[in-house]
Amino acid sequence: MARIAVVGAGSFGTSLAILFGAAGHDVTLWCYESDLAERMSTSRQNDIYLPGFDLPAAVTVTSDLAAAVSERELVLGVTPSHALRQVLTRAAPHLAPDAILVNCSKGLEEGTLARIDQIYADLLPEPVAARAAYLSGPTFAKELAAGLPAAIVVASRESASADRVQAELSSERFRVYTADDVIGVLTGGALKNVVAIAAGTSDGLGFGLNARAALITRGLAEITRLGVAMGADAMTFAGLSGMGDLVLTCSGDLSRNRQVGLKLGQGQKLDDIIADMRMVAEGVKTARVAHELAGKLGVRAPITQFMFEVLYQDRPARDAIAQLMGRSLKPERA
Repeated sequence: MARIAVVGAGSFGTSLAILFGAAGHDVTLWCYESDLAERMSTSRQNDIYLPGFDLPAAVTVTSDLAAAVSERELVLGVTPSHALRQVLTRAAPHLAPDAILVNCSKGLEEGTLARIDQIYADLLPEPVAARAAYLSGPTFAKELAAGLPAAIVVASRESASADRVQAELSSERFRVYTADDVIGVLTGGALKNVVAIAAGTSDGLGFGLNARAALITRGLAEITRLGVAMGADAMTFAGLSGMGDLVLTCSGDLSRNRQVGLKLGQGQKLDDIIADMRMVAEGVKTARVAHELAGKLGVRAPITQFMFEVLYQDRPARDAIAQLMGRSLKPERA
């Protein structure tokens, strides 16, 4: 069994700690909030982000980042993407020389427009960044914690790293596939959150299932265009980190990004929606970054554009969706 660190005790990080602890791995779970870490150590539950699910005995909770990652073979990063640079900078000096970093966060960095692999390359020694792996796919935290079946993909530029992560993390209820398209896997995982807000907005407006299916499908086309412009393989977006994650996030009621969209469609203001949420909806920040990235790359991204206008320019959601439908006509594969 592997020695695993999970860095980030939100709902998804906690669910991974439960999943891998139950599989027999030795798991440390790093929690930013020291008071929550103490409560979790005592009660064996995350009462804020994932209540109702017990931590296995194999999981040790700590708010000491150095202690969490030291001497760990696999270090899973599950912090919100906007906190990744800061946390990784603190953790890097304490990593074991042969540790494999496994990113589980989804998003693009504001300001730099960087993907997570580019942040890794910026902060880590070249051999460490080169062997890093990137986990992504259709996985809701509550279902993982409940032991329900799921499939996911791990991508790495070094096949040995992907194979190692696959072998260590796979179980009878958690099937891990490997890939070498890091850019595609990260792009799908980040941009699907923007489309999920759009799909939720459509549902909140009462536009129906036909409109949701259209948004998912055209959203996938948009994500693929952006990914290919960055160097991804178009076929990656037909897989678990593309279509799989997109469908789940756009249609599942456990999706935080979909919930943001639903409330926007029902007329609530973004500031009020965010104020009522305990956990991060990555698509809100990603919409702004993706809008800038599409402009920089010269890629047509109408769903991203309209969601940026709704989220940051106070454009009425109904007007945005109507404009999206009323654009000039073109071939589907154009």
